[in-house]
Amino acid sequence: MKSVETKLEGPVARLIQARRTIRSFKSDPVSRSLLLELLNVAVWAPNHLNRQPWRFILFQDEGRTTFANAMVQTYSAEDKEKYGKKKLEYYKAVPAHLIVVMKEDPRQKVWDEDYAAVCSLIQNFQLAAWEQGLGVVWKTNHFGYDPRFRNDVGVQAGEKIVGILHIGYPDIVPPVQLRTPAEELLTVIEE
Repeated sequence: MKSVETKLEGPVARLIQARRTIRSFKSDPVSRSLLLELLNVAVWAPNHLNRQPWRFILFQDEGRTTFANAMVQTYSAEDKEKYGKKKLEYYKAVPAHLIVVMKEDPRQKVWDEDYAAVCSLIQNFQLAAWEQGLGVVWKTNHFGYDPRFRNDVGVQAGEKIVGILHIGYPDIVPPVQLRTPAEELLTVIEE
């Protein structure tokens, strides 16, 4: 795979290319006011008819234990034995967990538009967080579909979890992963 090259050098282009998915966080807390500022930037995501189909559930401080316990309870007995303690420790140590949910709509077109809007919001959040020195990993784990987890974290009937964001100051920033140049993926139809 060739490295993607671009001539765009503006601040947005640089920010998009610099952002990394962070899985290892420092223990430093993240202020709720900063998270709210980031969300207030993120809500400017494009969304059809200004439906703003999103809602947020934040776990900080002791709330991280609630999140971690809700997640681990979805494991089988075997997985709890193998991974439970390590996962509990990891999730309790991450400074903040943000669940981003959307209102589900039975009309497929509306559902698709709303899902795309919420995904755009999450990308906005990640970019704004990176600009402020915060790292994020966007997860869509199996436990997000488990009724026990959904109940314990406050996801309501008629809502879909679009992403679970783990947020904190990066401890380890992974290296750049190459991207396929758009030229290799573009089909042009001129007639």
